[in-house]
Amino acid sequence: MAQPAFPDVTVILGDTRLADSMKRGGRFNTEDFEAFERMKQALRALTQYRFRFLDDHATMLSDLLTQPPAFVLNFCDTGFRNNPSQEANIPAFLEMLGVPYSGAPSACLTLCYDKGLVRSLANTHGIPVPAEVYLQASEPIALDNVRFPAFIKPSCGDGSIGITRGSLVCDAREAQTYIEGLCRQFPRGAVLVQEFLSGPEYSIGLIGNPEAGFTVLPTLEVDYRGLDPQLPRILAYESKADPASPYWTDIKFHQARIDESTQRNLVDYSRRLFQRLGCRDYARFDFRADADGQIKLLEVNPNAAWCWDGKLNMMAGFAGQSYSAFLQLILEAAQVRVAASH
Repeated sequence: MAQPAFPDVTVILGDTRLADSMKRGGRFNTEDFEAFERMKQALRALTQYRFRFLDDHATMLSDLLTQPPAFVLNFCDTGFRNNPSQEANIPAFLEMLGVPYSGAPSACLTLCYDKGLVRSLANTHGIPVPAEVYLQASEPIALDNVRFPAFIKPSCGDGSIGITRGSLVCDAREAQTYIEGLCRQFPRGAVLVQEFLSGPEYSIGLIGNPEAGFTVLPTLEVDYRGLDPQLPRILAYESKADPASPYWTDIKFHQARIDESTQRNLVDYSRRLFQRLGCRDYARFDFRADADGQIKLLEVNPNAAWCWDGKLNMMAGFAGQSYSAFLQLILEAAQVRVAASH
């Protein structure tokens, strides 16, 4: 096996010592510690690398200044000090220091944090998107152009925050109530009111870069068949944060069975978005079909979840890859890119 360009790798992570408003109870939980431990074990199996883990955000900036890493594996998806709106700040700091790192640059993370902007950009590039109404929290709620049932979520955010069972609304009264609640929860934010896409839901995973080429992971499909029929068929916040919820236990994932033409279109859409949004090294693109079968973009996830039970690793598993091999693909894609730029 060829010697990696940067065998010494500093892995930047979220800080388990601090509160995290995105997690259940506002703190790291058992499943989060398990994800960290599994990731560290999988990385240590890559014996051609030497890993250092940096997760104390109180000293992180001074550590990076005094001991600049040769290369950073940026797995800090919680944001600096576990503030999701500051996820882009860590790569921005690394850019100022001239330290090479994996994953999306700060500009891409900032852009993709706003789902409304991503939808608008995708629409201009001919990628099918759901009908949508954009509402500022500070403005009157106007629902004249909304078709019901509708799906409501914050325009900005990660980890399905703000998406609950109540996000699927059947009429203007339900929509008004839910939007008012989101505006209280996110008083400086904006809300998206979209047509509800009720058909099959897919994810496309790309690892690599346009210049060197991509590994296209097998397409994933969300399986809602085990979910109580009374519950909305959505990936609510509970599906990522509450192991006791049916959204966690009863939703499954499997390799999609779709025709070649549909597969080509979804991969083509994803490649275009990857390049236009400035993604790097790896990303996940989520799509869902409407009631007539037309597949439309849900969202783009640069620096998609690296955890062992995340969608990307599931997709790698469909291709027979181990968790270590999946993480190695990300590392190699980033290091090849960096080495080619020097």
